[in-house]
Amino acid sequence: MAKVHPGATLSPHFRDFLPGWVARQEWYAGSGVPSLTPVGYFRFEDPAGEVGMETHLLSDGSALYQLPLTYRGAPLRDAAPGAADPLIATPEHSALGTRWIYDGWADPVWRHQLLDLVRTGGVSDPSSKRGVGPAEARGHQLVPDEAALAAATIDLKRIVTAGDPAEDPSALGIVTGTWHPTGPTSPQTHGLLAVLHRTDAEVGALDV
Repeated sequence: MAKVHPGATLSPHFRDFLPGWVARQEWYAGSGVPSLTPVGYFRFEDPAGEVGMETHLLSDGSALYQLPLTYRGAPLRDAAPGAADPLIATPEHSALGTRWIYDGWADPVWRHQLLDLVRTGGVSDPSSKRGVGPAEARGHQLVPDEAALAAATIDLKRIVTAGDPAEDPSALGIVTGTWHPTGPTSPQTHGLLAVLHRTDAEVGALDV
């Protein structure tokens, strides 16, 4: 389990480097560099205790963005194929020194934990950050096919909308989330965070 360091500082701070990174991504729905307001956070735990994993739910006033981040003590050598611009920043942590912060979608440890969340019907761990309401992610396995799930394609919802997920017959599993959209005292809402699909190779094999 990765250790949390209460009171530790990060320089530069998330608010200094996340907006610029978001502005460069093809899924960003705005224009220019956004002003991002935290709405909620949740964590996954690395069983090896090496990689920190925390998802930030951030609003620019028009859209809610899901940013899964991984925190590493050394550069990532095996990013997921097709990942673009996976390194977000290399800030200094007051307790741990230099941290390499990556887009979680590109990090195999984050991907493994998301798949495990779905396989086990698990729930994310809470974040210790203050000023926002509690948020969480919950896995739901829809098809009992462990081999397909292990090789699934992860459709991460970078822009999260509130409401029940639409029915998707091709989904192996989904991850749903809850958060408080306008502060800790606002009513809790829910939405779809990710969908797991069969890989193209598996779909082709099933069609033969």
